[in-house]
Amino acid sequence: MKLIKLKVHYPFVYLLIEPNIVAVYKIKSLEYVNLAGVINVGGWETYELQHPHQFEAFNHDKSRPSENPWSFYLEQEQLYNIVEIINDSIQQQRSASQYESITPSSQMVHIACSESAAGSLRVALAPPRHIIAFSDDLSIGPLCQLEEKLGQVSRKEWLFENINNEQDDHVEYNKFVNTLGEIDDIPIHLPIYIWVGNNANEQCLLRLFLYLLNDKANEIYLMQTSEHNKYGDTGHLTSLSLSQLFMTSHEKKPLTIQKRLHLQKEWEQLSQTKNVLRRWMNGEIISVSEEYFDALIINVVEKLHKEQTMKDFIKTGTVITELISQMDECPNVFYLEYRIRFLVYNGVLALKGIPKSMRHYSVKLCD
Repeated sequence: MKLIKLKVHYPFVYLLIEPNIVAVYKIKSLEYVNLAGVINVGGWETYELQHPHQFEAFNHDKSRPSENPWSFYLEQEQLYNIVEIINDSIQQQRSASQYESITPSSQMVHIACSESAAGSLRVALAPPRHIIAFSDDLSIGPLCQLEEKLGQVSRKEWLFENINNEQDDHVEYNKFVNTLGEIDDIPIHLPIYIWVGNNANEQCLLRLFLYLLNDKANEIYLMQTSEHNKYGDTGHLTSLSLSQLFMTSHEKKPLTIQKRLHLQKEWEQLSQTKNVLRRWMNGEIISVSEEYFDALIINVVEKLHKEQTMKDFIKTGTVITELISQMDECPNVFYLEYRIRFLVYNGVLALKGIPKSMRHYSVKLCD
C-alpha cells in the first residue's frame, strides 16, 4: 500500500496525494464521522504545491484551491485510517471544549448491547433520552487489551481473517471505535441505564462499559432483561416489554461502588485472556476452547445424514439452524459458520459451493 503524508490543522485535514498536490478536508461538526461522510467529493478541495517539501509548512488559508479539482484514488485501508484520524481529532476537540454530544434536554443515557435493542428502546422510551448502541459481539474474538488501540486492531484483524458476516469489517471497526468515544463523552450529571441480558456477549459488554465509565461519577442502573425473554438477550424483547420494564426502574437503586469495582475487575481479567470464545455458564463468563462446538457440529451433520434417504450435501444454513435448536444460549451464528469452514479445511467435512457466506455452500461428512 502506497504511503501518504497527512497532517491535521484543525478543523482541516491535509493529505499529500501526489508529490505536489494536497487534498484538504474540512471537519464541519463535532459529530463522529463514517466513511460515507469522508469520501463525499464535496467535502474536499485540492491545492497545488510548487515543491513537495512545502507540505510540512502548508496552510490552505495562504493558498488558492485548484480551479480544476483533481480526482484522486485512495485504497480502502488508507480511507479508514483517515476516518480514524479525523475522529481522533474530533474527540480531542470535544474534550478540550467540554462538548456535549448528547442533546442538552436529555435526562438520561441508555446503553444497549445491540443495534436491534437500541432500535426497540428508541420506540419504547419517550424523549428526552439518549441511546447508545454497541453492535459488536464480545462472545467471540480476542478481548486482550480491547480498551486500548492495540487490542482493538488485533480484534479487527482476527474477525477479518475468520468471521464471514457479510459486513464491511472496516465499517464495523469504525462503529466500534465511535461507540467507545460516545461512552467517553457522556456528561457526568446524567444517569446511565445499561440494558443487559444473561448471555456471554452482553455480560462481557457490561463489564467493558463499567471499565470505560470507571472515572465517571454518574449513577448507573442495571436493566436486567433475561427474565423477560427466553433467549437471554435484550435484542429479542419487544418495545412494549422494554417500556414496561423501564416503568419499574424507579424501584431500582444505582450500582454500588463496590459492585462497579467488582465488575471492572472482572473486565480487567477478561482483558488479559487469549481465548476467542466465551460462554455464559452458571452465572459466569467462561472462556472455552476455540473448537468447543466442533464435536456438536459433526454430530448434527451425522444426524441430518441419517434423515436422508442417501447421504448427500446439506445446506450450511440448515446445519446451523439445527445446531441452534440444541443449545440453551444462542451462539454467534457466524462463529458456527467459521468452525464449519474449519472442519472443511481440515478434511472432516466435504464442500459443495463457494464458502463466501453460509447461503452459498453445502457440506457433508467425508467418506
